[in-house]
Amino acid sequence: MDTKTIAVVGLGVMGSGMATSLLGHGYRVLVHNRTAAKAAPLLDRGAELAASAEAAVAGADRVLLSLADEPAVDAVLAAAGPALRPGLVIVDTSTVSAEYSRALTARLASAGITRIEACVLGNPAQAAAGQLRVLTAGARPAVESAGDVLAAIGREVSYLGPVGNAATTKLVFNLLLGGQVAALAEAVNYGVAAGLDRDRLLTAIGASGFSSKVLSFRADLMRSRRYEPAAFRSELMAKDLKLGTGAAAEAGIATPVLTAAALAYEAVVAAGAGDADAAVLIDIADGVGAGVGDVAAGDQVHVAGGVADPGRGVADPSRLAAAVRADVDAAILSDTPGGPA
Repeated sequence: MDTKTIAVVGLGVMGSGMATSLLGHGYRVLVHNRTAAKAAPLLDRGAELAASAEAAVAGADRVLLSLADEPAVDAVLAAAGPALRPGLVIVDTSTVSAEYSRALTARLASAGITRIEACVLGNPAQAAAGQLRVLTAGARPAVESAGDVLAAIGREVSYLGPVGNAATTKLVFNLLLGGQVAALAEAVNYGVAAGLDRDRLLTAIGASGFSSKVLSFRADLMRSRRYEPAAFRSELMAKDLKLGTGAAAEAGIATPVLTAAALAYEAVVAAGAGDADAAVLIDIADGVGAGVGDVAAGDQVHVAGGVADPGRGVADPSRLAAAVRADVDAAILSDTPGGPA
């Protein structure tokens, strides 16, 4: 089989970006996604559509997974069925827990399949340009065997040792991201409530030494209220914060601040804005619920009744904001030494 053929399964913004980069490096790329329409731009660039996960995996000896969560990974592998065979190499960029990663790697290894933990850091534009930072873990010879694929998607490839180390490192980064965005949203909402101009405040913070690259990026999104298409969906942020804080709890580490952020993002998802960028938190937590989508174009989406619904007003936004605050307060108390059991 041609080693320059690779199947990419999962065509979200990051998966599509990595497939684009692989095409640019001369690979024959087979693509599959549950929603086939997402493959159209890649087909225009020369990718080939696989009708099923099984067909995608059967057509290549190396597979790149970019899936939303652990159930999605399980579903794809189950659907691949008999195409999962000894000698197959799976480069898994999905963000999952270290415990799950270790168990899955061992299970596949028992069938003669090599799974490489390859967590990625970056945004969709960097993915398409092959400029991601790739965190790898697993048996070094296995990781090195996929070195060409890893180099095609990343400007920097780091080897972190045993399986689970890359997954843990990725969750640490995403915990930092979620905590920063939640803090930005709350701080700016306070400033606005106290009479400051929202746009000027976001601009000042984004350009200050108090900011970071990701904070500046989210400040720009908050200022323009352009949350779709999302660079990082709120639903995925909620999932990663839950994974990270859960793993920390298992390790005996209290995370009151990050648990509060996790609950805030759960509220965003419950409000129907899970597909919006994580920056939408500023409007959901504020109880406004506006700004999901292209506000500048007039296609404003308000959150009402727990569903993002174009053209509707906000149904009692103060109740949503109060609920978020109550959940956050409870989390801080329960996770703080000396607080209520």
